[in-house]
Amino acid sequence: MTISRFLKKLTAFSLVSTAVLLSSTATAAPLKIGVVPGIFADSVVVAAQEAKQQGVDVQVIEFTDWATPNVALDAGDIDLNYYQNSNYLANAVRDKGFKLVSVQPGILSYLGLYSLKHATLVDLPDGASVAIASDAVNVGRGLRLLQHAGLITLRPETGLLGTPDDIVSNPKNLKFVEVEGPQLARATQDVDLAQGFPYFILASNAFDATKALSLTSYEDDSWAIQFVARGDKAQDPRIAQFLEVYKTSPAVREAIDQFYQGEQKLYRLTWLPH
Repeated sequence: MTISRFLKKLTAFSLVSTAVLLSSTATAAPLKIGVVPGIFADSVVVAAQEAKQQGVDVQVIEFTDWATPNVALDAGDIDLNYYQNSNYLANAVRDKGFKLVSVQPGILSYLGLYSLKHATLVDLPDGASVAIASDAVNVGRGLRLLQHAGLITLRPETGLLGTPDDIVSNPKNLKFVEVEGPQLARATQDVDLAQGFPYFILASNAFDATKALSLTSYEDDSWAIQFVARGDKAQDPRIAQFLEVYKTSPAVREAIDQFYQGEQKLYRLTWLPH
């Protein structure tokens, strides 16, 4: 064999070895999942432990706000996030141009109305202060819950992004205060009534989340928290393998039920028949 042929073979072998190494490195890269505090983080951590036994390394990254997880996912800094319902996602995609898609629904955690000052909705005084979430989708969701509870009436044509301007009847002259969703649990003590997310209330241990005066148990699965990926990464086999673990793991279901203190009225698992 001539020296030139030997060098060509050596170069080819090096290129193949490098390609194999890069492929191996890519396969071994951790699946990065963005979550918010509470059961979404906790249940993903449980599933991550089981997924690791199947060869999928999962890195759980916790965020404290509702904007950054989508920015990080769109930028490719994480592979999945798990904190938003499909209506919130659709609004974010429309407003920001994100190329994000839902790959699986998860926990449907109901929205509630809570008061630390009044035992029933009937007890609310005239001019009562009501805290609602500040993001567009959850403003509309909160207003529909207030309507369902008989406190207000919205224009018949009001869509998902309803605002206080859509209220056509407000017999108790409720006064609305907009608060960032994760902060509503703390704000409840300062108002007569507050829109509340049981998972944040339970996570913060602010008060008894089971004492809601009304709950959105009537909502469909579009309000379930979704596992969301970039459109071009949605078929990643690591994602499929992790989601299968999440859906089938008894330990995940037990962790979720314990978080909700065994109160089925606070949540539903969308991947199970009901």
